[in-house]
Amino acid sequence: MIKDVAPRRLPRTGPECDLPHLQTSGQVYLDYTAAALYPETLLREHTEILARQLFGNPHSVHRASQSSTFAAGVAREALLHFLDADPADYDVVWTANASGALRLIAEAFPFGPAAPFVLTADNHNSVNGIREQARARGARVTYLPLDDDLRVRPFELPPVERGLFAYPAQSNFSGVRHPLAWIDAAQRRGYAVLLDASSFVPTSPLSLREVRPDFVTLSIYKISGYPTGVGALVCRHDALRALVRPSFAGGTVEFVSVLSDRYLLKTGSEGFEDGTGNYLGWSGVAPALQMIDRLGIRAIQSHVTTLTAQALEGLSAVRRAGGAPAVWIHGPTDIRDRGGTIAFNLLDDGGEVIDHEQVVNAAAEAGICLRGGCFCNPGAAEHAFRYDPGELAAALNALAGRFSLPEMRVALSNKPVGAVRASVGYASTSDDVMALVAFLEQFATARSSDGR
Repeated sequence: MIKDVAPRRLPRTGPECDLPHLQTSGQVYLDYTAAALYPETLLREHTEILARQLFGNPHSVHRASQSSTFAAGVAREALLHFLDADPADYDVVWTANASGALRLIAEAFPFGPAAPFVLTADNHNSVNGIREQARARGARVTYLPLDDDLRVRPFELPPVERGLFAYPAQSNFSGVRHPLAWIDAAQRRGYAVLLDASSFVPTSPLSLREVRPDFVTLSIYKISGYPTGVGALVCRHDALRALVRPSFAGGTVEFVSVLSDRYLLKTGSEGFEDGTGNYLGWSGVAPALQMIDRLGIRAIQSHVTTLTAQALEGLSAVRRAGGAPAVWIHGPTDIRDRGGTIAFNLLDDGGEVIDHEQVVNAAAEAGICLRGGCFCNPGAAEHAFRYDPGELAAALNALAGRFSLPEMRVALSNKPVGAVRASVGYASTSDDVMALVAFLEQFATARSSDGR
C-alpha cells in the first residue's frame, strides 16, 4: 500500500497564482496538458463582469444581446493579440473546444483525389478523425512516421496544387515540439497548414506574424483554466473563404427557405459559428488571457522548462531492486525541443510494465493528479509501446468488435495499453515535482517489498 505523500509546499505568490482551492484540497496537480488551473482572482474578476452587465442570446438586437456580441468581439481581439496575429490577416471562429474547431476543418476542407491529407503519426484523435472525411471524398491520406524519440522522421512533402498538412506544435503525448518551420515549407509545396496549438500555447509564445499557418486550433481552458466551453479556430481570411460547408445550422445563415429549398450562408466567421455560443464565457476570455500576459508567456516557458528538466532527472533516477531504472520515459529524456508533458510507464523488478491504471489510481489515493491512457493520441502511443502492425491487427481482430483494456492487454501479450502522463504549467512548483518523484520511489519500493 502506498502511503500518502505530504510534500512541503512553496507559497504561490501574486494574484495570478491565487489558488486557495488547490491548497485546501491538499492535492498535487500535474495534469496541465488536460487543463490548466484557474486562479481565484480570475473567477472574481469574471463574476464582477457578469454581475454588473446583462448578457443575452447574441442572435437578437436588444442591449443584452448586443453586450454578448460585443463581448465576443473583445474576446476575439484579445485572442488575436495573445497570438500576435494581425486582424487584417486572421479571423476567429468561436467553438466549444479545439475538437469542435477541428471538426469544422474536417467537414469543410475541399478534399478530393487531387487534394490529399498529410498528417504526422503524432496527432490528437480530433485530427486523426479528419482522415475519415478526407477518404470519403477520395483524398489520399498519408501519415508521417516517428523515430525512437517520438519525433517525426525526416520527410519531404510531394508538391500538390492543393492539400492539407496537419500537425501539433507540441505533442500532448510526449511533449515533443515539432518545428514551426514546417509551416512555410509545406505551404511552398501547395498545402494549407493546420496547426494544432492546444498543448503548445499554454506555455510557449506563438506569433502569427512570424509564422503564418492557415488554421490554428486551441481551447481557452488549457491556457488559463477558465472559462471552459470556449475553443477557437483561428484562420487566415483567405483560408476561411476556401472552406466549403456541406450544411448549415442556426446562426450561420442569412436566410433559409423551406418552400424554395434554398439557403445562403453568412460570410466570414459567422458562417461557421453554429447555434448559440458560450456568450457568458466570452466575457471571461479577455481577463483570462490578460492574466497570462501579466505573468509573461516567456517567463512561463522558462519556468516550465526548469521544472521539466527537474522532473526528467528525478524520474530517471527512480530505481527498482537491483538498481535498474524503474521509469520508462516515452520520448525525449532531455529538454531539447520539448514542453512540460512527460509520458512514462513504471517497470517492476523483472522489467515488466506495471499496468498504468495501478499507478494512476495509487497516485490519486496519495493526492497526486496524473493522467493515464493513450491521451487520444494513438499514433504516438503505438510507436512508444513498440507495437508491430501485424501484432496490433491480430489483437484487434481477436477482440471481434468489442474492446476493453484488460482484453487488449492479453491480446497484445501483456504489452502496455496505456501510459502515465505528468504535466506542469504556470502554477506548478518544484515541490510538485518532488512529490511525484517521492511517490514513484515509494511505489517502486512497495512493489519490491510485496514481491510483485
